[in-house]
Amino acid sequence: MNWDALLLGAASFLIIGLFHPLVIKGEYYFGKGLWPLFLAAGLVFGAAALFCPWHFGAVLLALLAFSSLWSIKELFEQEQRVKRGWFPANPRRKK
Repeated sequence: MNWDALLLGAASFLIIGLFHPLVIKGEYYFGKGLWPLFLAAGLVFGAAALFCPWHFGAVLLALLAFSSLWSIKELFEQEQRVKRGWFPANPRRKK
């Protein structure tokens, strides 16, 4: 039996679940200027996935890489959601 597929499915579910609040809280406290951090994380995780000898670990790193890169898009969309009033704006952050 191939448990790796189920474990990777669960890991992708958890990674997506982790990045969703990271984007929301990141935009709330830091604004969309946080995108270079997500870019750096995506590039680092992607490079690590290329050189990871363990297949399972390489896939996990690739999931983290692409979730980080996708979060850049979500960060800019989160800013629009805040402007529409769907999420609260941080009153202490300068605009």
